[in-house]
Amino acid sequence: MKSSYRPQETSLHKHAKSPYIIQTVSRALDLLEQFQLDENELGVTELSRRMKLHKNNVFRLLATLESRDYVEQNQSTGNYHLGFKNLELGQSILRQSGILRQSRSTLEELTAGSGETSYVAVLRDFRSVYLDSVESVLPLRVVPRLGSSFPAHCTATGKVQIAEYSSDLLASTLNGSELQRFTAKTRTDPHDFLLELEQVAVQGYAIEDEELYEGVRCVAAPIRDYTKKIIGAISISGPAIRLTDQRLESELISMVLKSAGELSARLGCR
Repeated sequence: MKSSYRPQETSLHKHAKSPYIIQTVSRALDLLEQFQLDENELGVTELSRRMKLHKNNVFRLLATLESRDYVEQNQSTGNYHLGFKNLELGQSILRQSGILRQSRSTLEELTAGSGETSYVAVLRDFRSVYLDSVESVLPLRVVPRLGSSFPAHCTATGKVQIAEYSSDLLASTLNGSELQRFTAKTRTDPHDFLLELEQVAVQGYAIEDEELYEGVRCVAAPIRDYTKKIIGAISISGPAIRLTDQRLESELISMVLKSAGELSARLGCR
């Protein structure tokens, strides 16, 4: 069963603005979002089926987006794929983000020291969004998928960012709903999840133990700004056979905590 929880403030904020939403613009954005993950190309018929719109309406949306380079048509297949305008906007977000400007050298040092892939992530609607990464050079490694987002409950970067949320907010947002399961180790019981978050808040780091992908473990620590507010997370990810409990305790936890502290200091946290 899919997780339905979202931050209360965000939901209320969006609801307040709902009378001003333009349906055509919303549908155009819905269309763009169909190309997420491994959906490289989609045709008019498939988009019509997914969006429950008439083919003519879908075609008009595609024509508009194509005129602005947000989608492109493969002349060989007739199908559509995302255009480079999306990448251009995405790069603008990265350039504008203060955390990105400060984190690159820290990521490089973290990967050099650990030999594993390191990430910087932020939280959006209770989902962890991966903004930047330095990839391990080892043959068996975690390969970064920048821009991807995953539910907070099954990621170390997500858990460490929501651990300091108020218990009332967390309880009301979870609302007793079973959390989405990705592997046999995914924590799906809200009560157990809240207990884990209490421990994360106390210890200052979170561990992801094959909860999103089988065979992958991760450790993350929070990044804070000058107000000491958590604004992101930095992590080390790698194969479970290398990120053993012993190595986490003796080496990697302290490394990620040190990197998070240094990066927070650069952002003004004292």
